[in-house]
Amino acid sequence: MSLFGLEEATKVFLYSKPADMRKGFDGLYGLVLEHMQMDPRNGYLFVFFNMQRNRIKVLHWNQDGLAIFHKRLERGTFKRPSARVDAPNSELLKEELFMILRGIDFEKSKKRSRYLLT
Repeated sequence: MSLFGLEEATKVFLYSKPADMRKGFDGLYGLVLEHMQMDPRNGYLFVFFNMQRNRIKVLHWNQDGLAIFHKRLERGTFKRPSARVDAPNSELLKEELFMILRGIDFEKSKKRSRYLLT
């Protein structure tokens, strides 16, 4: 599955607190550095919700600069994963981020067991 046209290896990290959606490139970059204690230039996706959870921003470094994806809902809210509320930089699967963006409550869905090579 390609999300934002990115390769499969990209990791997704969720910021634990509501973010001020007035923050732009530098403000979100600072949140990743200071609060998540990660390097924003590593190519990962960093996800931020506002207090009302009707806006989401995704920050990404793509080799030569920062990119921001910003979505505002006209009605309803984004479902924030409840199990990861206190973790400063909890990791999400790209599929989970896709479901959040599409309004699917993935915590209520059940993943069927599959055979995986380890």
